[in-house]
Amino acid sequence: MPVWLREYSWRQSGSAVYLSLPVRGVRVTPANIFCTDQYLKVSVPPFLFEAILYAPIDDTNSTAKIGNGSIFFTLYKKEAAMWDSLTLVNANKEKLQYLRKNAVLKAHEKAKEEMEAKKVTKQEHKKYALEATMKLEEAERKRIEDLKEKERQEVTKELELWKKQQKDAEKQKRVQKEGELHQEVEQLKEKKKEKMNKTRIPNEGTSKTSLKPTKGHGSYSMFSENLKEEQLPAPRSTATIQINFTSRVFPTALRESRVAEEEEWLRKQAEARRTVSADLSELEDLKEEEKNPDWLKDKGNKMFATGNYLAAVNAYNLAVRLNNTLPLLYLNRAACHLKLRNLHKAIEDSSKALELLTPPVPDNENARVKAYVRRGTAFCHLELYTEGLQDYEAALKIDPKNKTIEKDAEKIRHLIQGTTQDS
Repeated sequence: MPVWLREYSWRQSGSAVYLSLPVRGVRVTPANIFCTDQYLKVSVPPFLFEAILYAPIDDTNSTAKIGNGSIFFTLYKKEAAMWDSLTLVNANKEKLQYLRKNAVLKAHEKAKEEMEAKKVTKQEHKKYALEATMKLEEAERKRIEDLKEKERQEVTKELELWKKQQKDAEKQKRVQKEGELHQEVEQLKEKKKEKMNKTRIPNEGTSKTSLKPTKGHGSYSMFSENLKEEQLPAPRSTATIQINFTSRVFPTALRESRVAEEEEWLRKQAEARRTVSADLSELEDLKEEEKNPDWLKDKGNKMFATGNYLAAVNAYNLAVRLNNTLPLLYLNRAACHLKLRNLHKAIEDSSKALELLTPPVPDNENARVKAYVRRGTAFCHLELYTEGLQDYEAALKIDPKNKTIEKDAEKIRHLIQGTTQDS
């Protein structure tokens, strides 16, 4: 049987009722309190408190404070008036049962309405979240499409410019060839004209001498005798003289001071030809511009800027196969490997770039700083903080005024100290 709580105190004002209900020795939670506009119940086993209120209250704004072994209720009246008592005094048992049952039904209806309202609110929030997600995806898709369209326009523009340059070059060659042909035709005409002039002079002399009158039928002219003596000799026969020269790749004359430089150039050209012809079957289908390492490097840079790191790595790989002596190719590929978390490959490419950036001169300071920082970053991601700090310090020696590298180096020092203390 429950123990009814009969000891309580209450007071009122024109707009509210203040009820204090002592519940010592038990733990009270909001779930133990049930309140409607005219019914109040507190059930904390083994205690039970129940009250049919004198007049209706505003159960939505009314409050209950739990603490110090008591529950303090603040019940706001729906109509400002003074109550004769806290509960109905003269109500019979059937009326009390009816009011109790009606209060429970109202509570159930109110809970159902609140549940429906929460369900509607949840659906609205879910719908709003879905619409927001669709808008974000649409914006991202539009951004990617705009980037693709911009890149396509740039590539088309470059292709049109290249075609125009090719047409201009072909036109210039055609004009130059036509000029050379015209010049050769003019030279041939001049030679033919000179030859005709040479052959015309003796014919004219012969015709003049034949027109001179002769004296007598059997006499000879003095001019005819002179003509026989002054006849031109027969032309000399043509011959070919063969001259052999030392074969050379360069069009200039051989100089002893340039021998070492020429041999170095020939060696590099041979290496480049071997590299290009290493796998000719894969390079046959490429366009001319795609066989240019500089064009591939720019293509990789554009792919990196759009976040397509795998495509950028492929472009740099092909460029390295075509020319493995450009340090920027390894440096840019190391940045892609860092983004893709290929840390060991990032270290290899950074080290290769540093090997090619020799000797250290002011022109390659920026590239050497990037190579040290990227290799140091890869070491730190592998938790090799000592090696990473060495690379960052090497970068600081080249660029001591770089505050960002200095801050990162200080963070690595703190990590190393923390790791040493923990161990």
